[in-house]
Amino acid sequence: MNSTLPDHSIIRLKALTQLTGLSRSTIYEKQNHRSSRYDPTFPQKIHLGARAVGWFKWEIESWLQSVRKASL
Repeated sequence: MNSTLPDHSIIRLKALTQLTGLSRSTIYEKQNHRSSRYDPTFPQKIHLGARAVGWFKWEIESWLQSVRKASL
């Protein structure tokens, strides 16, 4: 398998909170344009069903890298 291809796996909220260290409420506030914590660069959730959402793992990893670079 080519390691240069992005990982298109989908992670759910529990894994997202563990990967980012952000709480559930902070993640949803980062996606809410009315919130003071809104972050337009944060990856958008994708709907998996009527009551299920997830995030592409590669998008989260890219976002984390950009946050790390910005903090240097």
